[in-house]
Amino acid sequence: MVGPVLKACKQCNFVCEDDVCPRCGGQTTKEWQGLVAVVDFEKSEIAKKMGITANGRYALKVR
Repeated sequence: MVGPVLKACKQCNFVCEDDVCPRCGGQTTKEWQGLVAVVDFEKSEIAKKMGITANGRYALKVR
């Protein structure tokens, strides 16, 4: 069974299934690598370094 096709936003790196990012309205792409799940962005050092201001799934690299 095939799951949903995940795409990453070219602007904020948010990972979703949509063609347009629900967070910032940017264009999404299938060309991305790495996944980080942020549960508590206020305490996460990775979220601070990536500039993430909301919990969710984010791509590490987006083309």
